[in-house]
Amino acid sequence: MQYGHFDDAAREYVIETPATPLPWINYLGNEDFFSLISNTGGGYSFYKDAKLRRITRYRYNNVPSDTGARSYYLTLMGGDGDEPAPLDTWSPTFLPTKTPLDSYRCRQGIGYTVFEASRNGIESSLTAFVPLRTSAEVNKLTLTNTTDETRVIDVTGAVEWCLWNAVDDSTNFQRNLSTGEVEVERRADSTLLYHKTEFKERRNHYAFFAVNRPTIGFDTSRDEFLGQFNGWDSPQVIAQGKAYDSVAHGWYPIAANRVRVTLAPGASETLVFTLGYIEVPNENKWEDPTDPAKVGIINKTPAHELFSRLATTELVDAALAELNAYWNDLLGIYNVESGNDKLDRMVNIWHQYQCMVTFNMSRSASYYESGMGRGMGFRDSNQDLLGFVHLVPQRARERIIDIASTQMEDGSAWHQYQPLTKKGNADIGGGFNDDPLWLVAGVYAYIAETGDAGILAEPVPFNNVEGSEKPLLEHLRRSVNYTIDHLGPHGLPLIGRADWNDCLNLNCFSSTPGESFQTVENNDTGIAESVFIGGMFVLYGGQYADILERHGVQAGMGEAEAAAEAESIRAAVADMTAAVESSGWDGEWFLRAWDAYSRPVGTHADTEGQIYIEPQGMCVMAGIGLDNGKAQKALASVKDRLTCDWGTAILAPAYSTYRIELGEISTYPRGYKENGGIFCHNNPWISIANALAGNDEEAFAVYTRNCPAWLEDKSEIRRVEPYVYCQMVAGPESPTPGEGKNSWLTGTAAWTFVDVSQYLLGVRPTLDGLVVEPHLPQEFDKLTVTRTYRGATYRIAMRRTGERTLSVDGHRIDGSVIPAQTNANGSIVDVQVTF
Repeated sequence: MQYGHFDDAAREYVIETPATPLPWINYLGNEDFFSLISNTGGGYSFYKDAKLRRITRYRYNNVPSDTGARSYYLTLMGGDGDEPAPLDTWSPTFLPTKTPLDSYRCRQGIGYTVFEASRNGIESSLTAFVPLRTSAEVNKLTLTNTTDETRVIDVTGAVEWCLWNAVDDSTNFQRNLSTGEVEVERRADSTLLYHKTEFKERRNHYAFFAVNRPTIGFDTSRDEFLGQFNGWDSPQVIAQGKAYDSVAHGWYPIAANRVRVTLAPGASETLVFTLGYIEVPNENKWEDPTDPAKVGIINKTPAHELFSRLATTELVDAALAELNAYWNDLLGIYNVESGNDKLDRMVNIWHQYQCMVTFNMSRSASYYESGMGRGMGFRDSNQDLLGFVHLVPQRARERIIDIASTQMEDGSAWHQYQPLTKKGNADIGGGFNDDPLWLVAGVYAYIAETGDAGILAEPVPFNNVEGSEKPLLEHLRRSVNYTIDHLGPHGLPLIGRADWNDCLNLNCFSSTPGESFQTVENNDTGIAESVFIGGMFVLYGGQYADILERHGVQAGMGEAEAAAEAESIRAAVADMTAAVESSGWDGEWFLRAWDAYSRPVGTHADTEGQIYIEPQGMCVMAGIGLDNGKAQKALASVKDRLTCDWGTAILAPAYSTYRIELGEISTYPRGYKENGGIFCHNNPWISIANALAGNDEEAFAVYTRNCPAWLEDKSEIRRVEPYVYCQMVAGPESPTPGEGKNSWLTGTAAWTFVDVSQYLLGVRPTLDGLVVEPHLPQEFDKLTVTRTYRGATYRIAMRRTGERTLSVDGHRIDGSVIPAQTNANGSIVDVQVTF
């Protein structure tokens, strides 16, 4: 069953019913201001940090869900007398009123969302987006009268303010119910309602909600607006047909503007509602601090300037056109024409769009991540970078510096940091021993993409301590040596609190309800080891050695010094490879780990959890076992023991009881999350591994099994959005196999794009140039990839002949590496490939 369809020409997913299995959301914003918006208008907005600068309120676990975020009411007015009375009310987004609509469509686009609806002969189009370089969400509402009678429509737009800190807002009621403050500015041509809670003391920011039309009323008190016993579906002021002009003093401040529109037959009118965020220097906070009559009146000049930039339909349309042009440019950097609509739409549109969203959000703010606890993940953000570095390389460079600045002097890392303060999150801490190596992955990907090895000499602090700056190359050195210095009894890396799988807590041994598996170490013996990190070290240790050999001198090392260190690292990589192939091998697949008692995890000798996906993917991606048959055995075991129609499960058989020595992984019901769920993030590793092993048919099959476009007709089972990946799909041992959870913010986005663009389509950036090595199944005979790389545009035509050849601008070259162009200056490079 489908609930809509892809419109590839418009780069949209068109939702044709508000009754989707779950709210299907989109993200608005590209820089500092962000909004989440569902297919029924739900969501919330924030500036930079979803915890510390939350602008509008959203209630997780709400019943009914997804209400009270941005609420629009269209009221048909009529009746006799001087004042018209309400005859019917509906929402152009269906919610919150739930009034049945005569027609409904929600178009989830790239950085914008459009709602199209009709009732009572009134057609509405509501477009929501965040303009570039603008701290505001714009909602453009157009109403059209399709009847042959004049209609009077009262339009009410409302938002509910969050009191800035989302955690405090949902806990500190004894204070917050007394602190809410607003200002009202009613002008001849518009009304701006200001949220200035805590502005007079320690804050230098406020928000406003405005409409570019004269209003017939407003409300800023939720109690007055809704009335006693009412919800957002049936506000008192809507039922009574008039605003109360209420001013909030504490309690629950909101902003609601009411506009009356008279529509002649066939006529249309457009209103622009703007939700804006303003910061002002402390010395300029007040309108006139010297005038006793104006004490406490905020400086509205920057709000007026922001509002004026979006105050007309023409200005809004121009801002939307600029946003669309921005995305046209970004999505033109990597493009494929394969003849397969599903592959083309995912590669050209939705994979890359989701990569940009994860770049902006990490794992901090979705309908499943509240934005109140997690910040930017050290591991997460480095992996996300792999998928977006080609789109916004300068911002990728900034992100690398931000991430590296949170690293500790010993090479370990904070697991998360807050995007507003860029400080490590002490609530979670560190000790996740895979984290440091991901920095190598991110830096290698950046240099391979851009050629900018100068970043290696960039001074970067440790733990954001001024005066501790060292070149970024030193941060990489300490990352790699952290693993070398933390090896266990089998010569494999110690796991610490956990590795990539946060729920494999081999040193926790928790028996206390409510205790955090990720932050408690009750039994850190220095024995528990990770085979997965061993595979990581082989892969990323090798990349670090490549960086030293090619760019160590440029980063300030002597030639002999760089060569000697590279040789030392390669020796450590060889030792780790041997340790993985011996102590990390179970006979038919790679072990997952050794626990705190030095017992194997992920072994055929256990009754449950016999095989895990992570080491099979990572170890083979690192090249381990490719030359001796172990890689093929491991991948065959993955297909046979972990794979179903919905993808590849994280482990099997799932654990049926709590294993204190394993931690959180065994607390989940069988088939869900880390206990046998299909954790989509690591399915691309198996696809890449199969490609490297020459199993091209299976590599592509792994990609398609949980690719949203291939599962669109199963939306009633999968439930989550059919245009993006989710974190987890219920596994084959669960009661609900195929059910998706935790959509949008997942490392699946980056790794899937890396998989399909660099390994299946086979166009991969390296330190030496662009590698072209496609790994596609027999159904693909001919395709073209257009790829911008280091200032040149490569048009790569691929043809299946059974022989691998590579020609560049008519010249046959040996191997598969196209050397990077020097002084490219927008040149077009013609590449012909046979495979």
